[in-house]
Amino acid sequence: MLLIAGLGNPGPQYAKNRHNVGFMAADAIARRHSFSGFSKKFRGEIAEGMLAGEKALILKPMTFMNLSGDSVGEAMRFYKLSPSDIIVIHDELDLAPGKLKLKTGGGNGGHNGLKSIDAHCGKDYKRLRVGIGHPGHKDRVNPHVLGDFSKADQQWLDPLLDAIADNADLIAKGDDAGFLNRIALATGSSDTAPAKPEKTSATKAPGGKPAATGKSHIRQARNSQQPGKLPPSGPMADMLKKLFGDGKK
Repeated sequence: MLLIAGLGNPGPQYAKNRHNVGFMAADAIARRHSFSGFSKKFRGEIAEGMLAGEKALILKPMTFMNLSGDSVGEAMRFYKLSPSDIIVIHDELDLAPGKLKLKTGGGNGGHNGLKSIDAHCGKDYKRLRVGIGHPGHKDRVNPHVLGDFSKADQQWLDPLLDAIADNADLIAKGDDAGFLNRIALATGSSDTAPAKPEKTSATKAPGGKPAATGKSHIRQARNSQQPGKLPPSGPMADMLKKLFGDGKK
């Protein structure tokens, strides 16, 4: 049996927080794979279903983040599971927004939910870390993790949660590399990263002010020259003739 624990804080005031991305992923998996409705058990909410042909449980601890291990440890002992049967999904400050890391064991990185689970279950469970980015200074960490995802975040968050749910069978099979590859294909960088602006060389307009930029040299040439009025000779003339013809009918 596989136990998937998505971490977060209970209550509607926390529902859209970055710290609750584990809850969000757990809900997405339960919906996609038609798990039972969540019921209260093990000081949390638990749903039952199947992944990769095997029974699986999804647990959302209702103990608040810092006591997540109370709930996960109780479920582990009740079902006589080992740490290797557990996957914990949680937010990760040290990963860029939308990036994932999947590994077994390791440190807790200062994450209080993981500290609690380590104390109750040991460290040899699998962690699916979901990047939420770092605000840049430790004084801004709490407002960041307990703040809601922004509208801009939804551009990568919703596709990422869908991809995690779509490919949860691969986690259940232990195919970590296949899972991460599918996520990368489903959420490709073109969907999550803003397009890079086109590079141009700055020019000076009369009076020393920068001329308008943002167009390639070919587009500038197209806008500044008209067919039939080409420079008589030189490299620019050759290029413009290729673009517009030689002006002869």
